[in-house]
Amino acid sequence: MYIRRSTRTYKDRTYTNYVLVESVQTPKGPRQKTICSLGDLSPRPREDWLKLAHKLEHALAGQGELLHGDVLPRDPELDGLVEKIRSRRRPPARPAAAPVPSPAAAAADAGAIAVDPRRVTTEQHREAGPVHVGYQFWNRLGLGDILRDLGIASSTRQLACAMILNRLIQPAAEHAMPDWIRRTALADILGTDFEALVEDPLYRVLDKLHPHRAAIEAALVERERRLFNLDRTIYLYDLTSTYFEGLAVANDKAQRGYSRDHRPDCKQVVIGLVVNRDGFPIAHEVFKGNTQDRTTLATMLDRLQARIGLPEGATVGDPRT
Repeated sequence: MYIRRSTRTYKDRTYTNYVLVESVQTPKGPRQKTICSLGDLSPRPREDWLKLAHKLEHALAGQGELLHGDVLPRDPELDGLVEKIRSRRRPPARPAAAPVPSPAAAAADAGAIAVDPRRVTTEQHREAGPVHVGYQFWNRLGLGDILRDLGIASSTRQLACAMILNRLIQPAAEHAMPDWIRRTALADILGTDFEALVEDPLYRVLDKLHPHRAAIEAALVERERRLFNLDRTIYLYDLTSTYFEGLAVANDKAQRGYSRDHRPDCKQVVIGLVVNRDGFPIAHEVFKGNTQDRTTLATMLDRLQARIGLPEGATVGDPRT
């Protein structure tokens, strides 16, 4: 349905009238069917005409109740137009026949709201399932509490949560992450408005977490061990490397060395990761790019002892290079 403006000139005077029309299919093609006259709508702004037509269409379809009650106050003008249209459509009463309530009326008597699913539209879709599950594990691991106890600000904790869930569900670079966050229900889950979020604050999150990484790893190892009843007696140690595009002059660990990525022309860093037998990370360390693999094991054992303490009888598997 939509509103159409019509004019008529009589005795050198022009009269303006607005009618509510709908398109109907006929054997001769689509035609416009006049529903009713709305009179002179000149006091109402033109940009509100389409909204009024949509409200009338929904109200006539039995969905008007959704716009009233505790959600929106009733609109007397809209109610009057709806009653006017219904009175024109209402067939003559049959005194001999008992009135048969319509399904919509029966539903209204039962306290339900009649909704035509063909006339329901949705907008601003949000993916809720994966982020909801991820957020539950964020809470069970106590990551928010760990960061709070380390003095991390609430806004940084929320962005860290969003970044971790992105890595878990649909990994993306910080540049693409704001759009992904807005496509999920994270704003509702975290109670934060992400509409104006850009990538720069996300880049700064890791800078704020990096000074606390040893404390974060130690606290996570202990919580994961209790939560999942993990075995602490076996560790696996592996190495990888990642290279930089550019000179990386501000990073003293960026050096040229043996490149697993076959990019000897680029500076790189070597990353060592320790996991337990169940595949849970225990600790990681970033070495200079020219560090030889065989020299890293002793360093990592010292770091493990300092951070989480090696349990009595703990064993270390062969380092994988």
